[in-house]
Amino acid sequence: MSFKPSSVVPPLTRPQLSEARRVRAAELFDQGRSGVEIARMLGGSEESVRRWRRVWEEGGADGLRRRPASGRPPKLDDAQVERVRAALEQGAQAHGFEADLWTLERVGLVVERVTGAALSKASVWRLLTSRLGWSLQRPERRAVERDESEIARWIAHEWPRIKKGP
Repeated sequence: MSFKPSSVVPPLTRPQLSEARRVRAAELFDQGRSGVEIARMLGGSEESVRRWRRVWEEGGADGLRRRPASGRPPKLDDAQVERVRAALEQGAQAHGFEADLWTLERVGLVVERVTGAALSKASVWRLLTSRLGWSLQRPERRAVERDESEIARWIAHEWPRIKKGP
């Protein structure tokens, strides 16, 4: 699997759009616009504009910018995530599992083997979806007795007969 940088600019995320709106409000504060006018122009509430104005008066436009997310840092750094990616791309059978199918439990075991960090199922899910960009894929279920040639024959001969009617 390969990824190439794209020349298309991705759309702004919701936090980026909110920050852009607050920064635009700061520009409008500088112009002396009223709170009602700014709320109408930016599609926000007057209460939000009043709150932004208080922040702007205390800290300027920088006070309206996004701050880094607080909270506990992730257990895995970027180098560890890349080692996990490389291990998962080898396939489940390369790690001793019978079927080449990844489950949250299996990925958790591989993460622990590769990095030494034990993750909960929820953390494994976030790792797979957010940091690795993987998505849920379910194996297609097919009957063992399935006969493709019989299905093709039925579609070619029986289905038109049934569709026509008596």
